[in-house]
Amino acid sequence: MKKKISILAVSALASLALSVLPSAAHADAPTCATANFVTSCQGATSDGALYAMSVPANFNGTLVLYSHGYRYPVDIPAGIPLVGGYKVVKVAEPAPSAAVAKYLLGKGFGIAGSGFAVEGWNADSGIKTDTELIATFKAQFPTTTKVVAWGSSLGGFITQGLAEQHPDLISAAAPMCTVAGSVEGELTMAADVLWGMKTFFDPTIKGHNYSAGAAGYGEAMGDLVKVFTVLGKLQAGVASGAWPDSAGPAGTALSAIPSRSALLLVGLMSGLPAQSMHFDATSGPGPKNSASYTSFALAASPALAVLENIANAAVLGVLATYDVEQQAGGAVIDNSKTDYAARIESEAVSNNAALSGNTAIGGMLSFLNPANPAAPRWTADPAAVIKMRALASHTGKINVPTIALANVADPAVPAGNVQWLADRYAEQYAHAKGVAMATFSKTGTYTAVRKSFLAVWSVPPTTYTKFTNTGAPDTSGPAANGTGHCGYTDKQLMAIVDLATNAAATGKLMSGGPLYTVIRKAGGLSIDPEFRAPLLKFYNEQ
Repeated sequence: MKKKISILAVSALASLALSVLPSAAHADAPTCATANFVTSCQGATSDGALYAMSVPANFNGTLVLYSHGYRYPVDIPAGIPLVGGYKVVKVAEPAPSAAVAKYLLGKGFGIAGSGFAVEGWNADSGIKTDTELIATFKAQFPTTTKVVAWGSSLGGFITQGLAEQHPDLISAAAPMCTVAGSVEGELTMAADVLWGMKTFFDPTIKGHNYSAGAAGYGEAMGDLVKVFTVLGKLQAGVASGAWPDSAGPAGTALSAIPSRSALLLVGLMSGLPAQSMHFDATSGPGPKNSASYTSFALAASPALAVLENIANAAVLGVLATYDVEQQAGGAVIDNSKTDYAARIESEAVSNNAALSGNTAIGGMLSFLNPANPAAPRWTADPAAVIKMRALASHTGKINVPTIALANVADPAVPAGNVQWLADRYAEQYAHAKGVAMATFSKTGTYTAVRKSFLAVWSVPPTTYTKFTNTGAPDTSGPAANGTGHCGYTDKQLMAIVDLATNAAATGKLMSGGPLYTVIRKAGGLSIDPEFRAPLLKFYNEQ
């Protein structure tokens, strides 16, 4: 199943890559050159992070600072599916694509971005680097009056962290496809996937508690091979329901249940989206209401959606777990008390047919019971958990006008992250209105509370799965809108940055007709106030 993996926002690196300076122990003055009415500068902040910044001749005084997404902290051997041959890169990334960079410069904005000092989960150092880079940019271009911060994935986390910790430095923020709250929620989702794959399909998958040093690196790379191997076997057995030969005790105990149902259960209990880049989980081949259409839509499509989502999130799941464990010094995931039956209570109803009915659901959950020695739970190292929780996290407080963008069916960083931010802001807004009303009751003066947070959703079509003439699913086309990780069009990215720069200029969010016009022209976006993305399972259990 060869797919373009979309975990890393690296598609723009080739076109945005600049010749870079060697890392420095201290910050030096940038090296600049002017061509085609654009002055471009390169340098390194005091932590050695390489940066790039550009300003057009008609600079309007606003810097648009971009923070890139999670980059793998280690090289990946060539034999690993989908991402084999990846090398650690630290190139500066001043915009999410070359087209967006050109667009911003053409409108008079300055742009800047860092490669950051270290790759992997680097939110703490990333916030510090961005803080210094803002100062460096202002020193080089002293007519700078405003800063808009935006970023993708981990870069969105860094953006929100910057807005919370240093609201005096920025005028507006746009975290996109962002992790929110803390890294623990994402790691919990990844661990649930890996534990489920291990327990049902290959007990030799390690999944957590990776050893230090080279041994742990080898364990993580081995897990990637095992996960992709199992996914290939599951894909081959979707129609027959055959269990992989690596399944072990689960394959024997649950052999009467189609393996696709167990795969779907892993996705549901982890909180993965029910739609993927090529599977809408609602349609099938042939005429609507035909047997082929109905059987595929009810039984195969949901499982294939989970399979594709795991394939697109597996590398991040394994390596982010390995990465944070190395930083924390031990295992950080504990599912010893997780109630997976409670986790899927509502999903078991809506996906009953795809899970093969109540008897099958009961059998699978019984196998996952903590009392079953064939399904051992994981426990964390308390000291490592303390270190993990000491890493940068969010309060969810909105200090500057903020526009958050999420794909509704993001397999790596679910839309529930943005929902968490939206919920925190709803609390903040309600409190501010309460204060305003209390002031009015005392003084007779009411000051309206201005809204400062806007959630924008990239929404998949109702149906989009394609089929060949033989009725087989066709995954050769591009991912559907609203699916994949950070898979936005340039028009959508331009719309978000337009909203953010407008907010920086006016001090408030765009609203009414102008807002709806921007959203409509971008295509595939929604600002439906009634829409609510499901929170990550981690946050639902807090």
